[in-house]
Amino acid sequence: MANRITSLFNIKYPIIQAGMIWNSGWELASAASNSGILGLIGAGSMYPDVLREHIQRCKAATDQPFGVNVPMLYPNVQEIMDIIVEEGVKIVFTSAGNPKTWTKWLQDKGITVVHVVSSVKFALKSEEAGVDAIVAEGFEAGGHNGRDETTTLTLIPMVKEQLQIPLIAAGGIATGKAMLACMILGADGVQVGSRFVASEESSAHQEFKKVVVNAKEGDTQLTLKELAPVRLVKNKFYNELQELYKTSPTPEQLKQLLGRARAKRGMFEGDLEDGELEIGQVAGLIHSVKPVAEIVNDMITEFEDAKKTVASF
Repeated sequence: MANRITSLFNIKYPIIQAGMIWNSGWELASAASNSGILGLIGAGSMYPDVLREHIQRCKAATDQPFGVNVPMLYPNVQEIMDIIVEEGVKIVFTSAGNPKTWTKWLQDKGITVVHVVSSVKFALKSEEAGVDAIVAEGFEAGGHNGRDETTTLTLIPMVKEQLQIPLIAAGGIATGKAMLACMILGADGVQVGSRFVASEESSAHQEFKKVVVNAKEGDTQLTLKELAPVRLVKNKFYNELQELYKTSPTPEQLKQLLGRARAKRGMFEGDLEDGELEIGQVAGLIHSVKPVAEIVNDMITEFEDAKKTVASF
């Protein structure tokens, strides 16, 4: 299945396992890479020394390419980048910031750089910044998201129309059929998050994984646009947030309710009532927790079968 993405990352299949906070540790990343796709460690939930340990463990667990996802809004980002270079990581996905800040610095050290965007505007700014590829993420995705609520089905062809560099689709992709649909729309590959949350190797709490596989249509909602848009499962915390919204709260009041480490409490520690539970709309199609290798095999098998079905139309 060779194309621009498999060549860029030296992987078998054009699939990237998203580097999600509190879910994407070394076990998930190495299992993904060993399955023929690109595994990513999610640095967003890691102190620098913890990230170094995860990188070292990942290197010991796989001889295949893997990368690190770095949200650039954290104050210790310089230390994070230094560790990535010191440990010899060759692929970095950046998000939540200006791609011009780090792209050339990383590329000068032999690192392939991919930036995550949610609009055509920022895709073009990223291409101008010199990134090697783009992830364009529709608002179906879990976690932090774009304010414009552009769906993946709409976003991918609009970005493709103006972009020259490789394009990776994200948001609402958990099956081989969805992968094929995105590639027909112009993507060179796909990034998958929610499906890998419900994997055996994910570092998510077992209770959170149960929430994911039991989720139905309408169980998630994009909220907190005043701070940073995020898609959450509707739980006690979410309901308290909606009650606060009825009072036309200030951003400071929203921050006060959100507090600190709420995502860790929910996804990593399993506090299903007061924790922040980030997952995509596609959770309604996820019905079981499986090993990463089985998830990848299912996607590729369905992708190939779907190609045959399309050819018969």
